[in-house]
Amino acid sequence: MPSVVINDGHVVYEILGDTGELIVLTPGGRYGMDIPGLRPLAEALVAGGHRVLLWDRPNCGASDVQFFGRTESHMRADTLRGLLTALELGPCVLAGGSGGARDSMLTAILYPELVSRLVLWNIVGGIYGTLNLGAHYILPSLQAVRGRGIEGLLRLREWRERVEANPRNRDRLLSLDREDFLRLSLLWLQAYVPKPGQTIPGVEDDLFDRIQAPTLIIRGGAKDLDHPKRTSLEVHCLIENSVLIDPPWPEDAWERAMEDFVTGRADHYNMFDTWVLAAPEILKFLADQ
Repeated sequence: MPSVVINDGHVVYEILGDTGELIVLTPGGRYGMDIPGLRPLAEALVAGGHRVLLWDRPNCGASDVQFFGRTESHMRADTLRGLLTALELGPCVLAGGSGGARDSMLTAILYPELVSRLVLWNIVGGIYGTLNLGAHYILPSLQAVRGRGIEGLLRLREWRERVEANPRNRDRLLSLDREDFLRLSLLWLQAYVPKPGQTIPGVEDDLFDRIQAPTLIIRGGAKDLDHPKRTSLEVHCLIENSVLIDPPWPEDAWERAMEDFVTGRADHYNMFDTWVLAAPEILKFLADQ
């Protein structure tokens, strides 16, 4: 895969399709572009006449690990700006689910000149969903470094996988300063403490006025604690030029995927297998706009 150096770190990317408007497609969590379920959606969008940019955000996939910024999403937004600038792309459509939705929204807030339209789904929010992010993505690394120093990061599966995908990451991790890492981890953790006036972790509600791009929001499932229906409705209220639609997958798709994930079963589908079902709605929205 090609890569571009952004903020002193390699960012791996791939562009699918030869013609049409560019869509930057971003998955959730700290998953890379090879996560099952993402490419079928990308291919469906290409078949609908668009180009699609897939990318491994910092700390995801085969890109270099990086640690800077007010939150991890702020770091990713800055990285995406650098990537699109280096490739001389944009303005373009930003589309993402879960953490990818948050990264896309923040990019549209900070760098509106790069964004023509937004497509968002599985938006994280609420007390459970927000605290769960901090517990999953920040606390294990923070505790490992507190107890064992920077070397403790290599004991965590998450960072071992980043080294396996990109051997440069071992030296990049070990070169981190312990105290700087702890300070940044505590800063990033603060974003995941629910606060009045922050529907999205680490992003003040009044900043959403900066999003002028037409936006499609696929609401969260009725009982989805990680991506609450209420959060989708609130984001719809915050983004003036937005359209809210029901999910094109079953209401309990995320709960079923989580059950399979926790139990190790594969009876239904993984977390992102249903995303391809959004392709017709996304293509319709882009055509209508």
